[in-house]
Amino acid sequence: MEAWLSQLITSLLGALALPQVGLVAVFIITFISATLLPLGSEPAVYLVVKADPSMFWAVIAVATVGNTLGGVVSWWMGYGAERAVEAVRHREPPNPRALAWLKRFGPKACVLSWLPIVGDPLCAVAGWLKLPFWPCVGWMALGKFLRFLLYTIALIWLIPETWLT
Repeated sequence: MEAWLSQLITSLLGALALPQVGLVAVFIITFISATLLPLGSEPAVYLVVKADPSMFWAVIAVATVGNTLGGVVSWWMGYGAERAVEAVRHREPPNPRALAWLKRFGPKACVLSWLPIVGDPLCAVAGWLKLPFWPCVGWMALGKFLRFLLYTIALIWLIPETWLT
């Protein structure tokens, strides 16, 4: 069984190997990294842009879409979890300061969904609080776009070419 799993993982990584399917790999990696699974997507974005600088805007766009869709999945997970808890408890959950802060800022708080550690759960909590879906998606997309744009530009500027050889 272990050999089968090892072969499957090797095949999957081979299929997603950069740069053969760069944009597809960027989409998959950014989508997965925006869910509650811990995975950094910046290295994949950076490496595809570094391999073919003419694809800069396409990579940023695909990364933004993939990461935003991952945030949407987290929003729906939070929404579904709240409905399940409400059905069992038949009362509102306690309202700690973080929830109060998120309610006060509303969908605009989703612009912070790009932050490490707290960004992905923030999308789920927005769904839990039933914040308006489309405004949340718009703010998530803006935050994630700025994240990929600034991180990629910074990495291109900061990492010397000699480190990649």
